[in-house]
Amino acid sequence: MIRRIRSGSAFEDRFSYCRAVVAGGTVYVAGSCAHSDDMPTDIVGQCASALRVVDAALRDAGTDLQHVVRVVYYLTDIRELEHCAPLLRDAFGAHPPAASIIEAKLIDPADRIEIEVTAVLPSQAPLSAARDSRA
Repeated sequence: MIRRIRSGSAFEDRFSYCRAVVAGGTVYVAGSCAHSDDMPTDIVGQCASALRVVDAALRDAGTDLQHVVRVVYYLTDIRELEHCAPLLRDAFGAHPPAASIIEAKLIDPADRIEIEVTAVLPSQAPLSAARDSRA
């Protein structure tokens, strides 16, 4: 079964996508920027707002930030990611996902960061304790 979650963003209808899709125990959250009604101009404010959008989509899907297994950060200036580090540690903390960082142009020139995640539903998460494996 596939479940599509819409946030009401004008971009969803315009570009034919959903904020999130739940399929096979996995939640795919589309790239999310700062909410337009709450558009900070600084990178830290935009990162915090984008994380709130991602968190809301995950909760609508039945999961949360601790079940994120992959994150992709798109930044207009990759050097600004360092300013977001405290927020990202707070968001993912003891459950850090695999991550990629890409410098890119975003649709709205006012946007400085976009965050895309993949998560699992809690019922699909491994039952054993998490282990940090280092090669």
